[in-house]
Amino acid sequence: MQPQRTANDYKSDLKPVWCPGCGDFGVLKGVYEAMLNLQLDPDKVAIVSGIGCSGRLPYFTKCYSFHSVHGRSLPTAMGIKLANPELTVLAAGGDGDGFAIGGGHIPHVARKNIDITYIVMDNEIYGLTKGQVAPTSPLSQSYSTAPFGNLESGIDPVALVLSYGATYVARGFSGDPGMLAELIQKGIEHKGFSFIHVLSPCPTFNKVVTFKSIRAKTQAVHGHDPTDLRKALDLALDSNAIHLGVFYQMEKKSYNDRWQEVWDQASQKPGNLEDLLQRYA
Repeated sequence: MQPQRTANDYKSDLKPVWCPGCGDFGVLKGVYEAMLNLQLDPDKVAIVSGIGCSGRLPYFTKCYSFHSVHGRSLPTAMGIKLANPELTVLAAGGDGDGFAIGGGHIPHVARKNIDITYIVMDNEIYGLTKGQVAPTSPLSQSYSTAPFGNLESGIDPVALVLSYGATYVARGFSGDPGMLAELIQKGIEHKGFSFIHVLSPCPTFNKVVTFKSIRAKTQAVHGHDPTDLRKALDLALDSNAIHLGVFYQMEKKSYNDRWQEVWDQASQKPGNLEDLLQRYA
């Protein structure tokens, strides 16, 4: 019998280099706990990240890691999962990486229902490049690139991804890594595209969105049917509170399963599929 794994089995020798008090520490702890609870084999886990402070997360694990270019964590993760379906694949990034330059990839990964888990750490700012306006930054708030106030309305990641057709959508808070670990664990167990929006404050460059201010606005999802998409959207768009928990989950064949079905059908057709592919090599 294989011995029970411990948290140290998932931690690399590199120490996190985020600023003191960064919310991403809590996200990393949640990832560790989720993998530990599932007793995942680190050799069968791949974590892909984009650019930004959150992009450093894979370095601090003993899993296979890939630090992709700006906004390209999802297509990279998709390629890994299709090439090796046996791997558990996670993608990690920030609100800028995911919803600015990388925003065009999310709807297509969602509609394909690729079996990967995407964790977005949202601090409503570009932290690594010293505090510029980001896609989730609220209207009128001041930043280094908007000293007289942001001229653009911020987007709602949960509402967007729900409308894109993701089959598992949740929101967590880095100030509650225990709850976050549960959401990540459920996302990994879900067979299809899992999206987890994490409120992860930047204490260095965003003095408005803090752990205290988030706690004052958040409340856990209670009595909600996660198969009800309309109610999930209502929760996401609720202006009176920021809801934490699972907004939506439905069972649907993943792209990986549908691809395998097509491959099996094509393999039974007259003629050799490999010979056909060779004609175009």
